[in-house]
Amino acid sequence: MAGRIRDSDIAEVRDRNRIDELVGDYVALRPAGPGSMKGLCPFHDEKSPSFQVRTSHNTYHCFGCGAHGSAIDFLMQIDQLGFVEAVEKLADRVGFRLTYEGGGASVQRDRGTRSRLLAANKAAAEFYAEQLRAPGEANTARQFLAERGFDQAAAEQFGCGFAPGGWERLTKHLLGLGYALDELEKAGLSVPGQRGHRDRFQRRLLWPIRDLGGDVVGFGARRLFDDDRIEAKYLNTPETPVYHKSKVLFGLDKAKRDIAKSRQAVIVEGYTDVMAMHLAGVPTAVASCGTAFGEDHVAVLRRLLLDDSFDRGEVIYVFDGDAAGQAAALKAFDGDQQFSAQTFIATAPDGMDPCELRQAKGDTAVRDLVARRAPLFTFAIRSILDEYDLGTVEGQTAALKRCVPLVAQIRQIELRDGYARRLAGWTGWADEAQVVRRVRETAGQPADQRQTSRRRVRPVEQAAPDGPPLPPRDDPRLRVQREVLKSALQVPALAGPVFDTLPEDAFSHEGYLAVHRAILAAGGTSSGYSGGSWVAAVTGAITPPSYGRLVAELAVEPMQSREADDHRYVSSMLTALQGALVERQVAEIKSRLQRISPVTDADEYHELFGDLVALEQYKKALRDQAIGGQWSA
Repeated sequence: MAGRIRDSDIAEVRDRNRIDELVGDYVALRPAGPGSMKGLCPFHDEKSPSFQVRTSHNTYHCFGCGAHGSAIDFLMQIDQLGFVEAVEKLADRVGFRLTYEGGGASVQRDRGTRSRLLAANKAAAEFYAEQLRAPGEANTARQFLAERGFDQAAAEQFGCGFAPGGWERLTKHLLGLGYALDELEKAGLSVPGQRGHRDRFQRRLLWPIRDLGGDVVGFGARRLFDDDRIEAKYLNTPETPVYHKSKVLFGLDKAKRDIAKSRQAVIVEGYTDVMAMHLAGVPTAVASCGTAFGEDHVAVLRRLLLDDSFDRGEVIYVFDGDAAGQAAALKAFDGDQQFSAQTFIATAPDGMDPCELRQAKGDTAVRDLVARRAPLFTFAIRSILDEYDLGTVEGQTAALKRCVPLVAQIRQIELRDGYARRLAGWTGWADEAQVVRRVRETAGQPADQRQTSRRRVRPVEQAAPDGPPLPPRDDPRLRVQREVLKSALQVPALAGPVFDTLPEDAFSHEGYLAVHRAILAAGGTSSGYSGGSWVAAVTGAITPPSYGRLVAELAVEPMQSREADDHRYVSSMLTALQGALVERQVAEIKSRLQRISPVTDADEYHELFGDLVALEQYKKALRDQAIGGQWSA
């Protein structure tokens, strides 16, 4: 067994993996202030970005669900890995060799772990790719690709392979590499039979299916031979610990950066369609694998599109131009409104799919197909209207009866009313207002309701799920306290040593007081720590531990500075916090002076009055300091 990974190696792996680059493999990020980026959280469904990445600290935090941590934590949560597996994967990612203490230099990973299953899939993909180049039955697979316009380079680009005939060719090969039968079965590569384990795929053309990180998690296999005992045209890897067909999209590992950059995703129906699109110059094409495009697929694409209500992208469904393709397009109408992005339909002429279109008319025709896209709502409604004779009143009435409920499904009120008016025009119905009224009533909206601006009510700050409530992020009374703590965590060199001299009375919320105490317990801002190691030290010192979420928030939330100079801003916040503390002390002394007599309690009165004068002078000095924008300890 391998020993324990050396602590210094863990720290090195954590620091070498840039959090923005790692998260960027799963989520589209955009700037959110100096040293900060934001995107849609990959751990919960949300409409507006609340997932913050702090590049200077190599940490992340979601203000919606509370997920937070380092690159290691992110990989553990996103890929469901154990700690050791996450560290090993990140080490491989940056080419760092780990040292194991007390277990020798060789690494024997536990059987059946995610890392082992991914490694087995990778070895299988390499085996299949090699078999595709071999003589014999693989010639049929090569011919299949060639007939569809794909040469050897295209096959290699998408990792195409061939599963050879025989009972256990792949199984024996992987056993020879040190994998166990239970691992191969768990990965979906081998299945038990009457004569022992056999290969799941035989005599089929294969495409490796990769996750967002680029790891092979499964395969799609196409039938080639008429005597294949399994008649299904396509077979896919079954559900495994690493392969979930409702969450993977073929081609997404290649398309993800172009999708995030262009804010466009093109959804096609098959593996060869994805290949044709990419080779024709549409690198944003993806396809579902052995299942219909569904909600989980939508969630994956929304994060890459940064699909929110403020900045919209495009989702383009490309279907075959035949009746089945049109039916699929109409079915997409229901799922469309899960996107904030604008959604379109593109259908190829003469019943062709994108692969056939590329063969018949070339790459330009494929790009033109995408360019000629039509809004999904328009396509769906017009497709139904084509079934009716709109030259007769009977046809118009029947068409309206069918289409009014469809238009009423549109959730966005402005779009719904707009399509209601278009529906009246498309059917030739003279009374446009009547159609709009019927659509509104069907949608459950009063027919005479006037449009008003709709504002979302900001949710009330909730308690941490495992501890005391967290302070509201937008409470103006606590703003200065929050900014000072953010500066102490994010730029400790600028906050110290003044921060370390602040009394506990400066913090009025229990959460902020706990963070202040943890900073001092971790050595204070003058300790020399910075970045992720500093945040980790403070998190380790926080009491109760549930306030660790608050530390994570403060470590990534951008400071509300409009200053070009961070030093001036931090100084002003420290000054403001001390000023607020002095104000409270002044108010308390004035209150006490009003309660005592300068005659009967002369000594106490004069002592308090002297304190008041000193505090007023200090308050004036702080005010002058704030105006000058400088701070000296």
